Amino acid sequence: MRSRIRLVTFGALVAVAAMAGVVVAQEQRGDTDDGGAPESILVAHGKDRRPSLTAEDWVTYADHVVVATAVAERETPPAQIEIDRGEGLTGREVTLRIDRVVWSREGAVEPAPTEWKRASVGWQFSEGDTANRTKMAMEDQPRVEAGHRYILALDWEEATCSPGDEPEPAQWRTLGEGAVVPFDDQIIGRGEMEGRLQEPARAKAASAGPDTRLEDELAGRGIEELSTALKAARPGVTVERFGPPSISCA
Repeated sequence: MRSRIRLVTFGALVAVAAMAGVVVAQEQRGDTDDGGAPESILVAHGKDRRPSLTAEDWVTYADHVVVATAVAERETPPAQIEIDRGEGLTGREVTLRIDRVVWSREGAVEPAPTEWKRASVGWQFSEGDTANRTKMAMEDQPRVEAGHRYILALDWEEATCSPGDEPEPAQWRTLGEGAVVPFDDQIIGRGEMEGRLQEPARAKAASAGPDTRLEDELAGRGIEELSTALKAARPGVTVERFGPPSISCA
């Protein structure tokens, strides 16, 4: 069951998810792979900031592809204006330990981080009560939760200044939807996806669709197969970043 809801705080969600044009829907999950009870999760939809579905996308736009373990997370409080309005978002800051660098772009400006604190989606609250909240996830992406391992395609974004907005500091970002891959037990496609557990068979089933992702093609395999795919891929022609225009900060 899915129904549209109104969510005013698009700006905060875009900042967390590195996406633009976000729409949120509520979906009742009834097909958990771990046999648990279905859970209501708010699923946000949006445009990726960079192409991220194929090996070519990764070697074109990423600076590093890494294996990382989410070791801790903390809640980030909603803005006071959201509290006053009675609805909004509670986010999360997730600390990831970088366990391995799988691939690096030649000439990458910054070395791969050894630790990364990532802004992630958390919960949506309503009815004037921050404790009355529902878990949120981005569509077809992990929430990135402590205790799970992931493969990440990272790029370094220099500080940017958009007219009318606060400057964005230089930081690591993931490319988009296909650039955060479950990797529990060192198996591609196994682990946390949209806040629930997923087995590789589910990801592999998606490879029959029209928009096959790299992670779907490699579901059930190991890191060496990913490394081979990245080494074989050739960078393509870059396109402008999706989302509102920005300029480098002086």
